[in-house]
Amino acid sequence: MTLDKLVPNDGQARPCAMAPADGPWPRETVGLACGTQVSVVSAPGPAGGEPVLCVHGMAGAATNWTDFQAEIGGEFACDAIDLPGSGWSPPPASTTDYSAPALAGAVTAFIERRARGPVHLVGNSMGGLISVKVAATRPDLVRTLTLVSPALPDRKVRPLHLEFPLLGLPRVGGWLLARADAHPAEARVRGVLNTIFYYPASVSRGRFAEAVAEMERRDTLDYADDALIGAARTITAEYLRPGWSADNAWRQARAVRCPVLAVYGSHDPLVSARMAGRAAREFGDCRVIVLPYTRHVAQMEHPARVAAEFRELVAAARARRAGDPPAVAR
Repeated sequence: MTLDKLVPNDGQARPCAMAPADGPWPRETVGLACGTQVSVVSAPGPAGGEPVLCVHGMAGAATNWTDFQAEIGGEFACDAIDLPGSGWSPPPASTTDYSAPALAGAVTAFIERRARGPVHLVGNSMGGLISVKVAATRPDLVRTLTLVSPALPDRKVRPLHLEFPLLGLPRVGGWLLARADAHPAEARVRGVLNTIFYYPASVSRGRFAEAVAEMERRDTLDYADDALIGAARTITAEYLRPGWSADNAWRQARAVRCPVLAVYGSHDPLVSARMAGRAAREFGDCRVIVLPYTRHVAQMEHPARVAAEFRELVAAARARRAGDPPAVAR
């Protein structure tokens, strides 16, 4: 987490979607068959609307999807889940349950619990990694897969990647987080925004205040650091997993059979836009988009654009199921 000042805006108005702590949608806690409980924010769709499930990334929450939910809510029944230990979800029974397979198991259990049939699965960052694992291991539960800056292994280490193994070290991670927590929540939120938004100064004062309030709320939870350390260990383990391993994320990507949309940000400091090429090669049926002047959370920076691309993916999948000829790709 950097603590740099916000970069100045260039004067052009741009959408920003830092979600309120509670969001405008109903929230509920859902008990899963695996014994875990998760908090879910739902944007009720029309009767018979196809289900969508959104999965956030490291240090994120369901409210990362609020504006995306608003964009598609008139057409789909869209849920956004707080992963165990994140947002308003209680922590899992064990710190080992922060692993990618365990989190993928929680997402799978939630889809089964909802019993609405296969979902359009949407994941950002670590949530994209988890979503790939769900789509690969339970193809019966996923209609389409949309990935926004998915945290799939990259052989070329970027500077910010070095923070993850350090956070995962015993005692070192807690010490680093304690040092960061010594800074005011406002400074920490600024650092996060400066990392994940191309134009962080476009965040409204109200949304910024809500993000600070949520950071302060998380500071009071005795498991908040465990969740961050667990996520850091998860990402490190996935990046170090050998390519021949059956659980390697790219190997699992080759097993995904549903249509895939992969969205990357041109200036993402965490997930390189260079990985768009590999995504196009590894997924069997994948359309790749690189959005200009975008960093790590395209669904928050450009919710309308991401929603439009998502609708196009779903429309193409529906046409395929109906046996219609495919539309001309843009």
